[in-house]
Amino acid sequence: RTSKRGRMAHIPITLPLAEVIDATPNDRMLILTNASGGRLTEHRASEGLRQWRDKAGLNQDLRLQDCRGTAATRLLNAGLSLSQIASHMGWSLRHAANVIEHYARVSPSETDAVLIKLAGSKRAEQ
Repeated sequence: RTSKRGRMAHIPITLPLAEVIDATPNDRMLILTNASGGRLTEHRASEGLRQWRDKAGLNQDLRLQDCRGTAATRLLNAGLSLSQIASHMGWSLRHAANVIEHYARVSPSETDAVLIKLAGSKRAEQ
């Protein structure tokens, strides 16, 4: 469940993640930890990302929450539906739509693809 809204998030297990999980001892409940092996807090994760961002010379406006928007945009570009993205991220449909509207960059080719689909839909109705 997400900590902010208490929604169920569905996280697909990729092969690299499965390998990490398999290598994690059974008595260890945490995978992402702080330097001491304890729970990684949201504050420390954000602080760590800020340090990496600054070291890489990236835009100072980038924040940890931007990663979620980037992930949602990549899922959208991979062809997932809004409902699938919301389920995967543990978001409501409304929140998913708002995040995607804020972060997604629509290319001219995507706009053309929408027009082609609309034209095809109209022809099918006639």
